[in-house]
Amino acid sequence: MKLGLQLGYWGAQPPNNHRELVAAAEEHGFDAVFTAEAWGSDAYTPLAWWGSDTQRLRLGTSVLQLSARTPTACAMAALTLDHLSGGRHIVGLGVSGPQVVEGWYGQRFPKPLARTREYIDIMRQVWAREAPVTSGGPHYTLPATQDGTTGLGKALKPIVHPLRPDIPVFLGAEGPKNIALAAEIADGWLPLFYTPRLADQYNEWLDEGFARPGARNTRDTFEICATAQIVLTDDPEAAYAAIKPFLALYMGGMGSEDTNFHAEVYRRMGYSDVVDEVTALFRSGRKDEAAQIIPNEAVDDSAIVGDETHVREQIGVWEQAGVTTMLVSPGSADEIARLANLTR
Repeated sequence: MKLGLQLGYWGAQPPNNHRELVAAAEEHGFDAVFTAEAWGSDAYTPLAWWGSDTQRLRLGTSVLQLSARTPTACAMAALTLDHLSGGRHIVGLGVSGPQVVEGWYGQRFPKPLARTREYIDIMRQVWAREAPVTSGGPHYTLPATQDGTTGLGKALKPIVHPLRPDIPVFLGAEGPKNIALAAEIADGWLPLFYTPRLADQYNEWLDEGFARPGARNTRDTFEICATAQIVLTDDPEAAYAAIKPFLALYMGGMGSEDTNFHAEVYRRMGYSDVVDEVTALFRSGRKDEAAQIIPNEAVDDSAIVGDETHVREQIGVWEQAGVTTMLVSPGSADEIARLANLTR
């Protein structure tokens, strides 16, 4: 099992220890470091800033919000960081949800799978640099010809010759159709709330994508980099209490009340009644109560909490389920060293 350091996105203020964490991850054999974005800090700036101190770690995004950049702008950022890192970049993409896409970016949300397919096709045209980049749309038209344009747009190749003609693309996907799409057109999957208990279900969706004509990978060459809260502790109850507010936010507060893809993940796990109650409490301002009603079992489904023996055993369970990398968020260099020892 490989480990990745998930730095996530910033809260109200920038973190003060991420440079230390990245250095420890590099020292103790982690495979990668990942950054995220929501509607505050972006993913690329911290990744380049702290990634500049590294020599070996892969530098990934988990995830870039697809609507935040045009596909060519994303491809430009990716080929730039790939050059600067000596070919260590991973582009992790996700569609987010309508509340953010339309409310923050002012973009249309419908048909997210079709948009994802077009977006990645354009990025790969940029990196291949075999011909001027074109796209017939309907979501991204290059050159632009729609109403209101001058008609003077020209198909272009990137000025910079990419270091790699095919930079790895991973998809953050939660629903069955999006997971199948990841297996078909991407190089890896970035599940946020993964549970080994549903591995057979995930494999069914992945196999659908692998079986499609033109699929890029097989199961043997495809990566599953799953976010995993791992807490080494002799006091599990305190750890559960610390994790539950995070779950309550994603289960009850992300997206709109009737369109929350994270909540649907927990419904598929069998927690529909919990999701309904958490959502009602969270959206009425009773956030502490929303967290408190989440059962420990729901935490255990997508996290590992316990002593070193228990954590080591559960890492084996995740590996047997097909996960190739666990993305963890330790708070100190000492925690990073301890986690690294558990995977050796």
